[in-house]
Amino acid sequence: MFEQLSGRLEKMLKFLRGEVKVTDKNMAEALKMMRLAFLEADVNYKVVKDFEARIRERAAGEEVLGGLNPAQQVIKIVHDELTGILGGGQKPLQFSPHPPSVLMLVGLQGSGKTTTSGKLARWVTGIGKHPLLVSFDLKRPAAQDQLRTIAAGLNVPFYEMTAAPMASPKEALKELLTYTANRGFDPLIVDTAGRLHIDDELMDELRLVKDILAPVETIYVGDAMTGQDAVRSAQTFEERIGLTAVILTKLDGDARGGAALSIVAATGRPIKFVGVGEKSDKLEVFHPERMASRILGLGDILSLIEKAQDRADLAEAEEMARKLRKQEFTLEDFKKQIVQIRKMGSLQDLLGHLPQAGPLKALGRAQVDERRVAHFAAIIDSMTPAERADPKRVLNGSRRARIARGSGRPVQEVNQLVKQFLEMRKMMKGGAVQKLLGKL
Repeated sequence: MFEQLSGRLEKMLKFLRGEVKVTDKNMAEALKMMRLAFLEADVNYKVVKDFEARIRERAAGEEVLGGLNPAQQVIKIVHDELTGILGGGQKPLQFSPHPPSVLMLVGLQGSGKTTTSGKLARWVTGIGKHPLLVSFDLKRPAAQDQLRTIAAGLNVPFYEMTAAPMASPKEALKELLTYTANRGFDPLIVDTAGRLHIDDELMDELRLVKDILAPVETIYVGDAMTGQDAVRSAQTFEERIGLTAVILTKLDGDARGGAALSIVAATGRPIKFVGVGEKSDKLEVFHPERMASRILGLGDILSLIEKAQDRADLAEAEEMARKLRKQEFTLEDFKKQIVQIRKMGSLQDLLGHLPQAGPLKALGRAQVDERRVAHFAAIIDSMTPAERADPKRVLNGSRRARIARGSGRPVQEVNQLVKQFLEMRKMMKGGAVQKLLGKL
Protein backbone atom coordinates (compact mmCIF):
# COMPACT_ATOMS: atom_id res chain seq x y z
CA MET A 1 0.00 0.00 0.00
CA PHE A 2 2.79 2.47 0.89
CA GLU A 3 4.95 1.76 -2.16
CA GLN A 4 4.15 5.09 -3.83
CA LEU A 5 4.76 7.06 -0.63
CA SER A 6 8.00 5.18 0.06
CA GLY A 7 9.24 5.94 -3.44
CA ARG A 8 8.53 9.66 -3.03
CA LEU A 9 10.23 9.82 0.36
CA GLU A 10 13.22 7.97 -1.04
CA LYS A 11 13.67 10.79 -3.57
CA MET A 12 13.69 13.28 -0.71
CA LEU A 13 16.32 11.29 1.18
CA LYS A 14 18.40 10.86 -1.97
CA PHE A 15 18.39 14.65 -2.34
CA LEU A 16 19.60 15.09 1.24
CA ARG A 17 22.34 12.48 0.85
CA GLY A 18 23.98 14.78 -1.65
CA GLU A 19 24.16 17.61 0.89
CA VAL A 20 27.06 18.14 3.27
CA LYS A 21 24.91 19.47 6.12
CA VAL A 22 21.35 20.46 6.90
CA THR A 23 20.64 24.09 6.01
CA ASP A 24 17.48 26.17 5.92
CA LYS A 25 17.55 26.04 2.12
CA ASN A 26 17.97 22.31 1.58
CA MET A 27 15.64 21.50 4.47
CA ALA A 28 12.92 23.68 2.92
CA GLU A 29 13.32 21.82 -0.37
CA ALA A 30 13.26 18.43 1.38
CA LEU A 31 10.14 19.36 3.35
CA LYS A 32 8.41 20.48 0.16
CA MET A 33 9.14 17.08 -1.41
CA MET A 34 7.88 15.34 1.72
CA ARG A 35 4.71 17.46 1.86
CA LEU A 36 3.84 16.59 -1.73
CA ALA A 37 4.56 12.91 -1.06
CA PHE A 38 2.08 12.79 1.83
CA LEU A 39 -0.61 14.80 0.07
CA GLU A 40 -0.38 12.53 -2.98
CA ALA A 41 -0.74 9.58 -0.62
CA ASP A 42 -4.12 11.03 0.47
CA VAL A 43 -2.97 11.99 3.97
CA ASN A 44 -5.19 14.57 5.65
CA TYR A 45 -3.94 18.11 4.97
CA LYS A 46 -4.00 19.19 8.64
CA VAL A 47 -2.03 16.08 9.61
CA VAL A 48 0.56 16.87 6.93
CA LYS A 49 0.82 20.50 8.02
CA ASP A 50 1.35 19.60 11.70
CA PHE A 51 3.79 16.84 10.75
CA GLU A 52 5.86 19.22 8.62
CA ALA A 53 5.96 21.86 11.36
CA ARG A 54 7.25 19.36 13.94
CA ILE A 55 9.96 18.08 11.62
CA ARG A 56 11.03 21.63 10.69
CA GLU A 57 11.28 22.53 14.38
CA ARG A 58 13.24 19.40 15.32
CA ALA A 59 15.59 19.62 12.32
CA ALA A 60 16.38 23.24 13.14
CA GLY A 61 17.10 22.55 16.79
CA GLU A 62 18.64 19.08 16.51
CA GLU A 63 22.39 18.84 17.08
CA VAL A 64 24.12 16.94 14.28
CA LEU A 65 24.92 13.54 15.74
CA GLY A 66 28.46 12.28 15.31
CA GLY A 67 28.87 10.32 12.08
CA LEU A 68 25.39 11.08 10.80
CA ASN A 69 24.95 12.77 7.47
CA PRO A 70 21.93 15.03 6.79
CA ALA A 71 19.86 12.22 5.27
CA GLN A 72 20.43 9.92 8.25
CA GLN A 73 19.58 12.73 10.66
CA VAL A 74 16.34 13.53 8.85
CA ILE A 75 15.44 9.82 8.55
CA LYS A 76 15.62 9.54 12.34
CA ILE A 77 13.46 12.63 12.85
CA VAL A 78 10.89 11.59 10.23
CA HIS A 79 10.80 8.03 11.60
CA ASP A 80 10.12 9.30 15.13
CA GLU A 81 7.37 11.67 13.94
CA LEU A 82 5.78 9.04 11.67
CA THR A 83 5.70 6.64 14.61
CA GLY A 84 3.95 9.37 16.61
CA ILE A 85 1.34 9.93 13.89
CA LEU A 86 0.63 6.21 13.78
CA GLY A 87 0.09 5.99 17.53
CA GLY A 88 3.51 6.10 19.16
CA GLY A 89 3.71 2.47 20.19
CA GLN A 90 1.84 -0.81 19.93
CA LYS A 91 -1.35 -0.76 22.04
CA PRO A 92 -2.49 -4.22 23.18
CA LEU A 93 -6.09 -5.40 22.99
CA GLN A 94 -7.82 -4.87 26.34
CA PHE A 95 -9.64 -7.57 28.31
CA SER A 96 -11.80 -7.10 31.37
CA PRO A 97 -10.50 -8.38 34.73
CA HIS A 98 -14.03 -9.65 35.27
CA PRO A 99 -14.99 -11.81 32.25
CA PRO A 100 -16.62 -11.88 29.88
CA SER A 101 -14.84 -9.11 28.02
CA VAL A 102 -17.04 -7.63 25.31
CA LEU A 103 -15.40 -6.55 22.04
CA MET A 104 -17.87 -4.56 19.96
CA LEU A 105 -17.10 -3.95 16.29
CA VAL A 106 -18.68 -0.97 14.53
CA GLY A 107 -18.35 0.59 11.09
CA LEU A 108 -20.05 1.14 7.76
CA GLN A 109 -21.49 -1.66 5.67
CA GLY A 110 -18.85 -3.21 3.43
CA SER A 111 -15.89 -2.26 5.63
CA GLY A 112 -15.24 -5.89 6.55
CA LYS A 113 -16.72 -6.04 10.08
CA THR A 114 -18.08 -9.58 9.77
CA THR A 115 -14.92 -11.16 8.36
CA THR A 116 -12.84 -9.16 10.84
CA SER A 117 -14.97 -10.57 13.68
CA GLY A 118 -13.92 -14.05 12.56
CA LYS A 119 -10.27 -13.04 12.23
CA LEU A 120 -10.34 -11.51 15.70
CA ALA A 121 -11.88 -14.69 17.12
CA ARG A 122 -9.06 -16.71 15.56
CA TRP A 123 -6.45 -14.33 16.96
CA VAL A 124 -7.76 -14.41 20.55
CA THR A 125 -8.03 -18.21 20.33
CA GLY A 126 -4.33 -18.21 19.52
CA ILE A 127 -3.55 -16.48 22.83
CA GLY A 128 -5.58 -18.99 24.84
CA LYS A 129 -9.00 -17.31 24.93
CA HIS A 130 -12.39 -18.95 24.31
CA PRO A 131 -14.41 -16.48 22.23
CA LEU A 132 -18.10 -16.45 21.37
CA LEU A 133 -19.24 -14.81 18.14
CA VAL A 134 -22.58 -13.05 17.78
CA SER A 135 -24.10 -10.80 15.13
CA PHE A 136 -26.46 -8.09 16.36
CA ASP A 137 -27.38 -7.10 12.82
CA LEU A 138 -31.00 -8.17 12.66
CA LYS A 139 -32.08 -6.22 9.60
CA ARG A 140 -29.69 -8.00 7.27
CA PRO A 141 -30.47 -11.76 7.42
CA ALA A 142 -27.31 -12.61 5.49
CA ALA A 143 -25.21 -11.18 8.34
CA GLN A 144 -26.29 -14.00 10.68
CA ASP A 145 -25.63 -16.64 8.03
CA GLN A 146 -22.25 -15.18 7.09
CA LEU A 147 -20.93 -15.02 10.64
CA ARG A 148 -22.35 -18.48 11.44
CA THR A 149 -20.46 -19.90 8.46
CA ILE A 150 -17.26 -18.12 9.50
CA ALA A 151 -17.59 -19.41 13.08
CA ALA A 152 -18.12 -22.97 11.87
CA GLY A 153 -15.02 -22.76 9.67
CA LEU A 154 -12.96 -21.62 12.67
CA ASN A 155 -14.61 -24.10 15.06
CA VAL A 156 -15.64 -21.15 17.26
CA PRO A 157 -19.02 -21.05 19.08
CA PHE A 158 -21.71 -18.85 17.54
CA TYR A 159 -24.74 -17.38 19.36
CA GLU A 160 -27.87 -17.31 17.24
CA MET A 161 -29.84 -14.07 17.22
CA THR A 162 -33.29 -14.26 15.65
CA ALA A 163 -35.73 -11.59 14.53
CA ALA A 164 -37.62 -11.99 17.83
CA PRO A 165 -35.30 -9.68 19.85
CA MET A 166 -36.36 -6.75 17.67
CA ALA A 167 -39.35 -6.35 19.98
CA SER A 168 -37.19 -6.32 23.13
CA PRO A 169 -33.51 -5.76 22.26
CA LYS A 170 -32.60 -4.90 25.86
CA GLU A 171 -33.79 -8.27 27.14
CA ALA A 172 -32.09 -10.08 24.26
CA LEU A 173 -28.74 -8.43 25.00
CA LYS A 174 -28.98 -9.14 28.72
CA GLU A 175 -29.78 -12.76 27.92
CA LEU A 176 -26.71 -12.85 25.67
CA LEU A 177 -24.49 -11.63 28.51
CA THR A 178 -25.92 -14.24 30.88
CA TYR A 179 -25.41 -17.00 28.31
CA THR A 180 -21.79 -15.91 27.74
CA ALA A 181 -20.92 -15.70 31.43
CA ASN A 182 -22.59 -18.99 32.40
CA ARG A 183 -20.65 -20.93 29.76
CA GLY A 184 -17.29 -19.32 30.45
CA PHE A 185 -16.80 -17.67 27.07
CA ASP A 186 -14.32 -14.81 26.94
CA PRO A 187 -14.30 -12.58 25.00
CA LEU A 188 -17.72 -11.99 23.50
CA ILE A 189 -17.13 -10.59 20.00
CA VAL A 190 -20.13 -8.62 18.75
CA ASP A 191 -20.57 -7.82 15.06
CA THR A 192 -23.00 -4.90 14.81
CA ALA A 193 -25.17 -3.46 12.06
CA GLY A 194 -23.76 -1.19 9.40
CA ARG A 195 -25.18 1.15 6.79
CA LEU A 196 -23.91 2.53 3.50
CA HIS A 197 -23.92 5.89 5.26
CA ILE A 198 -24.21 7.15 8.83
CA ASP A 199 -27.75 7.87 10.02
CA ASP A 200 -29.50 8.53 13.33
CA GLU A 201 -31.20 5.12 13.37
CA LEU A 202 -27.84 3.33 13.14
CA MET A 203 -26.31 5.45 15.89
CA ASP A 204 -29.29 4.95 18.20
CA GLU A 205 -29.03 1.19 17.75
CA LEU A 206 -25.28 1.15 18.39
CA ARG A 207 -25.61 3.32 21.51
CA LEU A 208 -28.25 0.91 22.86
CA VAL A 209 -25.96 -2.08 22.31
CA LYS A 210 -22.99 -0.29 23.87
CA ASP A 211 -24.94 0.92 26.93
CA ILE A 212 -26.18 -2.59 27.74
CA LEU A 213 -23.10 -4.66 26.88
CA ALA A 214 -20.57 -2.13 28.27
CA PRO A 215 -17.77 -3.30 25.96
CA VAL A 216 -14.19 -3.08 27.12
CA GLU A 217 -13.25 -2.32 23.49
CA THR A 218 -15.42 -0.48 20.96
CA ILE A 219 -13.51 -1.00 17.73
CA TYR A 220 -14.06 0.90 14.52
CA VAL A 221 -13.44 -1.28 11.47
CA GLY A 222 -12.43 0.89 8.51
CA ASP A 223 -11.64 0.01 4.90
CA ALA A 224 -8.20 1.48 4.14
CA MET A 225 -9.07 1.45 0.43
CA THR A 226 -11.64 4.23 0.95
CA GLY A 227 -8.98 6.72 2.07
CA GLN A 228 -10.27 9.89 3.71
CA ASP A 229 -13.86 8.58 3.73
CA ALA A 230 -12.74 6.03 6.33
CA VAL A 231 -11.18 8.84 8.37
CA ARG A 232 -14.33 10.98 8.26
CA SER A 233 -16.64 8.12 9.23
CA ALA A 234 -14.27 7.10 12.05
CA GLN A 235 -14.44 10.67 13.39
CA THR A 236 -18.24 10.53 13.37
CA PHE A 237 -18.33 7.17 15.16
CA GLU A 238 -15.91 8.52 17.76
CA GLU A 239 -18.02 11.64 18.34
CA ARG A 240 -21.39 9.89 18.49
CA ILE A 241 -20.60 6.44 19.91
CA GLY A 242 -17.15 6.66 21.44
CA LEU A 243 -14.33 4.39 20.27
CA THR A 244 -11.36 2.76 21.98
CA ALA A 245 -9.51 1.33 18.98
CA VAL A 246 -9.34 0.98 15.20
CA ILE A 247 -8.85 -1.98 12.88
CA LEU A 248 -7.94 -1.09 9.29
CA THR A 249 -8.86 -3.69 6.69
CA LYS A 250 -7.46 -4.24 3.17
CA LEU A 251 -4.06 -2.84 4.03
CA ASP A 252 -2.70 -5.24 1.41
CA GLY A 253 -4.55 -3.32 -1.30
CA ASP A 254 -3.20 -0.74 -3.71
CA ALA A 255 -4.69 2.38 -2.10
CA ARG A 256 -2.35 5.23 -1.27
CA GLY A 257 -2.28 4.66 2.50
CA GLY A 258 -3.51 8.06 3.64
CA ALA A 259 -6.15 6.58 5.93
CA ALA A 260 -3.57 4.74 8.04
CA LEU A 261 -1.57 7.94 8.44
CA SER A 262 -4.58 10.13 9.25
CA ILE A 263 -6.99 8.04 11.29
CA VAL A 264 -5.10 8.07 14.60
CA ALA A 265 -4.69 11.86 14.51
CA ALA A 266 -8.33 12.31 13.49
CA THR A 267 -9.86 10.07 16.18
CA GLY A 268 -7.24 10.02 18.91
CA ARG A 269 -7.67 6.23 18.98
CA PRO A 270 -4.91 3.70 18.25
CA ILE A 271 -4.85 1.23 15.36
CA LYS A 272 -4.56 -2.14 17.09
CA PHE A 273 -4.82 -4.52 14.14
CA VAL A 274 -4.62 -4.41 10.36
CA GLY A 275 -6.21 -6.81 7.89
CA VAL A 276 -3.74 -7.89 5.21
CA GLY A 277 -5.77 -10.46 3.29
CA GLU A 278 -9.05 -12.35 3.08
CA LYS A 279 -8.09 -15.50 4.99
CA SER A 280 -8.79 -15.88 8.70
CA ASP A 281 -5.10 -15.66 9.66
CA LYS A 282 -4.58 -12.36 7.83
CA LEU A 283 -5.05 -10.12 10.88
CA GLU A 284 -1.83 -8.65 12.24
CA VAL A 285 -1.03 -6.69 15.37
CA PHE A 286 -0.22 -3.12 14.39
CA HIS A 287 3.20 -1.79 15.38
CA PRO A 288 3.51 1.95 14.58
CA GLU A 289 7.30 2.02 14.73
CA ARG A 290 7.59 -0.93 12.35
CA MET A 291 5.12 0.57 9.90
CA ALA A 292 7.10 3.82 9.98
CA SER A 293 10.24 1.86 9.13
CA ARG A 294 8.53 0.21 6.16
CA ILE A 295 7.23 3.54 4.85
CA LEU A 296 10.77 4.95 4.96
CA GLY A 297 12.15 1.91 3.14
CA LEU A 298 13.97 0.63 6.23
CA GLY A 299 12.17 -2.71 6.26
CA ASP A 300 10.50 -4.58 9.08
CA ILE A 301 12.77 -7.46 9.98
CA LEU A 302 11.20 -7.94 13.44
CA SER A 303 7.78 -8.76 11.96
CA LEU A 304 9.45 -11.09 9.46
CA ILE A 305 11.18 -12.94 12.31
CA GLU A 306 7.89 -13.18 14.24
CA LYS A 307 6.17 -14.67 11.19
CA ALA A 308 8.91 -17.27 10.95
CA GLN A 309 8.75 -18.11 14.66
CA ASP A 310 4.96 -18.35 14.58
CA ARG A 311 4.54 -20.48 11.47
CA ALA A 312 7.79 -22.32 10.80
CA ASP A 313 8.57 -25.76 12.20
CA LEU A 314 11.62 -25.27 14.44
CA ALA A 315 12.62 -28.95 14.48
CA GLU A 316 12.43 -29.11 10.68
CA ALA A 317 14.46 -25.92 10.39
CA GLU A 318 17.19 -27.39 12.62
CA GLU A 319 17.24 -30.57 10.53
CA MET A 320 17.54 -28.46 7.38
CA ALA A 321 20.48 -26.59 8.90
CA ARG A 322 22.15 -29.92 9.72
CA LYS A 323 21.75 -31.08 6.12
CA LEU A 324 23.23 -27.83 4.86
CA ARG A 325 26.27 -28.34 7.08
CA LYS A 326 26.68 -31.92 5.87
CA GLN A 327 25.93 -30.94 2.26
CA GLU A 328 23.03 -33.42 2.14
CA PHE A 329 20.42 -30.94 0.87
CA THR A 330 18.11 -32.52 -1.74
CA LEU A 331 15.20 -31.42 -3.93
CA GLU A 332 12.85 -32.96 -1.36
CA ASP A 333 14.35 -30.64 1.26
CA PHE A 334 14.05 -27.75 -1.18
CA LYS A 335 10.33 -28.44 -1.54
CA LYS A 336 9.90 -28.54 2.24
CA GLN A 337 11.52 -25.11 2.43
CA ILE A 338 9.08 -23.80 -0.18
CA VAL A 339 6.16 -25.09 1.92
CA GLN A 340 7.56 -23.51 5.09
CA ILE A 341 8.04 -20.14 3.41
CA ARG A 342 4.55 -20.16 1.90
CA LYS A 343 3.08 -20.72 5.37
CA MET A 344 4.44 -17.30 6.28
CA GLY A 345 2.43 -15.57 3.55
CA SER A 346 2.96 -14.45 -0.02
CA LEU A 347 6.54 -14.01 -1.17
CA GLN A 348 5.69 -10.49 -2.32
CA ASP A 349 4.63 -9.60 1.23
CA LEU A 350 7.73 -11.21 2.76
CA LEU A 351 10.03 -9.33 0.38
CA GLY A 352 8.16 -6.14 1.29
CA HIS A 353 9.50 -6.50 4.84
CA LEU A 354 13.08 -6.18 3.59
CA PRO A 355 14.90 -2.82 3.61
CA GLN A 356 14.32 -0.92 0.38
CA ALA A 357 17.88 0.37 0.26
CA GLY A 358 21.42 -0.85 -0.32
CA PRO A 359 21.99 -4.35 -1.70
CA LEU A 360 18.47 -5.49 -0.74
CA LYS A 361 16.70 -2.67 -2.61
CA ALA A 362 16.16 -4.60 -5.86
CA LEU A 363 15.13 -7.74 -3.98
CA GLY A 364 12.67 -5.90 -1.75
CA ARG A 365 10.88 -4.40 -4.78
CA ALA A 366 11.07 -7.46 -7.01
CA GLN A 367 7.82 -8.63 -8.57
CA VAL A 368 7.31 -12.26 -7.62
CA ASP A 369 5.19 -14.68 -9.64
CA GLU A 370 3.58 -16.79 -6.90
CA ARG A 371 2.46 -19.32 -9.50
CA ARG A 372 6.08 -20.06 -10.34
CA VAL A 373 6.73 -21.24 -6.80
CA ALA A 374 3.71 -23.58 -7.03
CA HIS A 375 4.98 -24.85 -10.38
CA PHE A 376 8.36 -25.72 -8.85
CA ALA A 377 6.62 -27.69 -6.10
CA ALA A 378 4.53 -29.56 -8.70
CA ILE A 379 7.66 -30.47 -10.65
CA ILE A 380 9.38 -31.86 -7.55
CA ASP A 381 6.21 -33.82 -6.66
CA SER A 382 6.39 -35.50 -10.09
CA MET A 383 9.88 -36.88 -9.41
CA THR A 384 10.77 -40.22 -7.85
CA PRO A 385 12.69 -40.28 -4.54
CA ALA A 386 15.89 -41.17 -6.40
CA GLU A 387 15.45 -38.24 -8.80
CA ARG A 388 14.92 -35.82 -5.93
CA ALA A 389 17.96 -37.14 -4.08
CA ASP A 390 20.44 -36.93 -6.97
CA PRO A 391 18.99 -35.12 -10.02
CA LYS A 392 22.38 -34.51 -11.62
CA ARG A 393 23.19 -38.22 -11.91
CA VAL A 394 19.71 -39.74 -12.34
CA LEU A 395 17.82 -37.34 -14.59
CA ASN A 396 18.09 -37.95 -18.33
CA GLY A 397 16.03 -36.66 -21.24
CA SER A 398 13.22 -39.21 -21.01
CA ARG A 399 12.87 -38.77 -17.25
CA ARG A 400 12.69 -35.00 -17.64
CA ALA A 401 9.96 -35.40 -20.29
CA ARG A 402 8.00 -37.69 -17.96
CA ILE A 403 8.31 -35.19 -15.07
CA ALA A 404 7.12 -32.41 -17.36
CA ARG A 405 4.02 -34.42 -18.34
CA GLY A 406 3.29 -35.34 -14.73
CA SER A 407 3.55 -31.76 -13.48
CA GLY A 408 1.85 -30.15 -16.47
CA ARG A 409 4.84 -27.86 -16.99
CA PRO A 410 7.16 -27.54 -20.01
CA VAL A 411 10.49 -29.40 -20.06
CA GLN A 412 12.27 -26.03 -20.04
CA GLU A 413 10.91 -25.33 -16.54
CA VAL A 414 12.07 -28.74 -15.32
CA ASN A 415 15.54 -27.99 -16.68
CA GLN A 416 15.49 -24.53 -15.14
CA LEU A 417 14.55 -25.83 -11.68
CA VAL A 418 17.25 -28.50 -11.76
CA LYS A 419 19.85 -26.00 -12.94
CA GLN A 420 18.99 -23.48 -10.22
CA PHE A 421 19.03 -26.18 -7.56
CA LEU A 422 22.44 -27.49 -8.65
CA GLU A 423 23.85 -23.96 -8.71
CA MET A 424 22.49 -23.33 -5.21
CA ARG A 425 24.01 -26.60 -3.94
CA LYS A 426 27.34 -25.73 -5.59
CA MET A 427 27.31 -22.39 -3.80
CA MET A 428 26.68 -24.17 -0.51
CA LYS A 429 29.68 -26.39 -1.10
CA GLY A 430 31.77 -23.23 -1.39
CA GLY A 431 31.73 -23.08 2.41
CA ALA A 432 30.11 -19.66 2.97
CA VAL A 433 26.79 -21.11 4.10
CA GLN A 434 28.46 -23.68 6.34
CA LYS A 435 30.59 -20.97 8.00
CA LEU A 436 27.47 -18.88 8.62
CA LEU A 437 25.53 -21.81 10.05
CA GLY A 438 28.47 -22.75 12.24
CA LYS A 439 28.18 -19.41 14.00
CA LEU A 440 24.48 -19.85 14.75
